[in-house]
Amino acid sequence: MSNIHSTRDIQNSLLEWFEVNGRHWIPWKLKPDGSIPQSGEIISPYQIWIAEVMLQQTQLKVVIPYWEKWIKFFPTLTYLAEADLEDVLLRWQGLGYYSRANRIHQSSKILIELVGKDKDQDPYSWPKGIDQWMSLPGVGRTTAASIISSAFDFPEPILDGNVKRIYSRLFANKRTSLIDEKKLWEYSFLLISTLSPRDFNQALMDLGTIVCTPKKPSCSLCPLQNYCVAYTKYDPENFPEKRMNPKKPLQEIGIGLVFNKNGELLIDQRPESFSMGGMWEFPGGKKTSDELIEKTIERELKEELGIVVKVGAKLLSFEHAYTHKKLHFTVHICEWMSGEPKPLASQKLLWVSPEKLFDFPFPAANAKIISELHKHLCIGNKKL
Repeated sequence: MSNIHSTRDIQNSLLEWFEVNGRHWIPWKLKPDGSIPQSGEIISPYQIWIAEVMLQQTQLKVVIPYWEKWIKFFPTLTYLAEADLEDVLLRWQGLGYYSRANRIHQSSKILIELVGKDKDQDPYSWPKGIDQWMSLPGVGRTTAASIISSAFDFPEPILDGNVKRIYSRLFANKRTSLIDEKKLWEYSFLLISTLSPRDFNQALMDLGTIVCTPKKPSCSLCPLQNYCVAYTKYDPENFPEKRMNPKKPLQEIGIGLVFNKNGELLIDQRPESFSMGGMWEFPGGKKTSDELIEKTIERELKEELGIVVKVGAKLLSFEHAYTHKKLHFTVHICEWMSGEPKPLASQKLLWVSPEKLFDFPFPAANAKIISELHKHLCIGNKKL
């Protein structure tokens, strides 16, 4: 790939394809009036930064409605930096990978010091260097480069999953080791367009989504078909080499719904240093191999809260998959017998009326519990 003409041909072919077929409607890539920015024109880094972090591990079609609601609630960096973490988590609820929300909140406080409260809506006041962005919590090289190229139209190369797949096929680079990833970065630096970097990076992402897909790529529609070694000599679907994903381990979790005499429910808040830190949840924990789930709930609530409960009827049981594990939840209604609840394994406890549970940020699995609990309480009230 040392031939400069081949490099330019690839750039031109991709940009011509993007002009006709690209996703020009992505809201954070547009100017405030909804028009497409011209070459070299600067647009809001704030909106792009939020979107890029949301897009980590999450598809575009899922992100857009969350991003739109976020921008309405936190329209500027100042609003976000001055917000409580709990409000931030509540707006993130349902997107998963909640550490991203924590990192956005941390980053907003760093950025407001760099940008200034009175200048946060002036894109020229925002950091433009790759190292400045990569110093923020949760911002890696590709995220930083995507922010910079999208906002400032600077030639910073990216290497997300789509781009890795395109370059792996383009140069028949089959493996996915760190050495091979270094090679892919070299391709990315070599090919980035200096004339239209914003459009070039977006074109790569769009090509990977629309044409150069993981399965059954539409090679007949690909503007890079003539340059693609995998297409010419092999089967593009074999690039990059597929990884064998290990089976996710299954863990059983017992959850106790503890009510007081006022009909309020006990919830606890996860420590901010933990996974999903700052989120609220119902108390419970992992079942050991030799105990009944009811005994798990009794033991966990004694260890976590310092209370004794009587485990009553089962409300529901269900499975919920995370990235590296699968959990089987069993949820029981519990009667509070003795002991004053204390946050022995959390940062805060609250007694909350069931109808106000929706005001708190809960992980996705807990949403099923809340929904089933409301059905249970409605049926119970009708019987009365």
